Amino acid sequence: MTATEPTTVSATGDGDALDRLDGVHSLSEELSRLMRVVHALKAQAAAGAGPDAARQRAAHVLLFPLSRLGALRQGALAEMVHADPSTVSRHVTVLVDTGLVQRVADASDGRASRLVITPAGQAVVEGMHAEREALFETVTRDWPVQDVTVFGGLLHRFVEDLTDALPTLAAAPPGAATPRDPAAAAGGQQTRPTPEKDR
Repeated sequence: MTATEPTTVSATGDGDALDRLDGVHSLSEELSRLMRVVHALKAQAAAGAGPDAARQRAAHVLLFPLSRLGALRQGALAEMVHADPSTVSRHVTVLVDTGLVQRVADASDGRASRLVITPAGQAVVEGMHAEREALFETVTRDWPVQDVTVFGGLLHRFVEDLTDALPTLAAAPPGAATPRDPAAAAGGQQTRPTPEKDR
């Protein structure tokens, strides 16, 4: 193309952008559904249990990083699970009181302590892993093995990228959002209607 020839804009780029937009929209919808299903599963697990049992189960999420990474300071544990320090403090108290975690002196700082999972706590982790894997085995029983493997790989990639984006999201001004539609970003009319209600 010479300098005098007009520049032709291909519709392929716009089509790819809209396809990506539709894909991201579908991902957003399905993740919203997933979060509701997870909430329902937690509610079922807590049904019939007393408040003490519910508090213990909520605290058990802290056992997984301790099992995987070893002894951690409480502040580091709070950062790792992206939870408020006061909430983590209450959960740690539950875990220590029930013998699932113990505090040990920090060898690098005698004024600090680290949290260590106990054999009883490790048994809880293994039981929760088995419970969760049994559920997923049932749900994906009719899936080809390749589908399970590909889905697991893509989900891992998504979670990693979402985790990496957390600092950026936290630093964004309140109310800031990425436009969902290239036309909307350019001030034009949105090309895909907003769903009337959440699924």
